Amino acid sequence: QVQLVESGGGLVQPGGSLTLSCAASGFTLDHYAIGWFRQAPGKEREGVSCITMHDGTTYYRDSVKGRFTISRDNAKNTVYLQMNSLKLEDTAVYYCGTGSSCRNYRDQAVLLSINPKDYWGQGTQVTVSS
Repeated sequence: QVQLVESGGGLVQPGGSLTLSCAASGFTLDHYAIGWFRQAPGKEREGVSCITMHDGTTYYRDSVKGRFTISRDNAKNTVYLQMNSLKLEDTAVYYCGTGSSCRNYRDQAVLLSINPKDYWGQGTQVTVSS
């Protein structure tokens, strides 16, 4: 079955850490740029981070720079998002998706695609609360 599956979300106190995983099955992640996005209730989806296909260049939205780290393990066919110093405003459903390149635009990390087909996961809930 071809799919992307996010995991690692949960409830954490402000200042805590979580590591999200984006695991692919049925296809190879190293053929794609990978982006992490989030959507909070009543808000638009926003680009959080992105990692390129070939050289692993990383991009972050301004509000998570210095706190979040995106990485990829092609051997495990998985991309990670390490989130430290979590804030209340980081609460959202986090999604990963495939694309072909990344860039920064204004304050966001943008995932671009010219692929004939891309994949998206179902999301994992991250709740930051005291």
